[in-house]
Amino acid sequence: MTEKIKILFANDAFYLAFQNSDIGAMTNLWANRDDISCIHPGWNHLSGRDLVLTSWEEILSSKNTPNFEVRGASVNIYKNTAIVICYEVFEKICLVATNTFITENNEWRIIHHQSSASPPPEIIDDTEAIKTLQ
Repeated sequence: MTEKIKILFANDAFYLAFQNSDIGAMTNLWANRDDISCIHPGWNHLSGRDLVLTSWEEILSSKNTPNFEVRGASVNIYKNTAIVICYEVFEKICLVATNTFITENNEWRIIHHQSSASPPPEIIDDTEAIKTLQ
């Protein structure tokens, strides 16, 4: 399995934990260090493992966890760091997300997530992700 595929699987696992409101899985996907960070849409910057995971507990415990699709994931790898940029497509809005991963114990773990409003792209191309996963 190539590193690109491993990173895309880690990114998919992140969104699966989100969509399933699985705080245990979400916690395990984040790097086990205190310099992680997160910027949810409309929130202030959160820094530190406790603050970031508390924010996810709040979001995932909500009874109104939104339905959305993740589209157009692209990966750039820089040695032990990888950046995934993708779209989070909700019913009425589209967000663009940046997920930054590092290797920790030979697995890709999230150290930063940021998601913000984006005009919907005319066509979200999943070609790279599809080619990579085949």
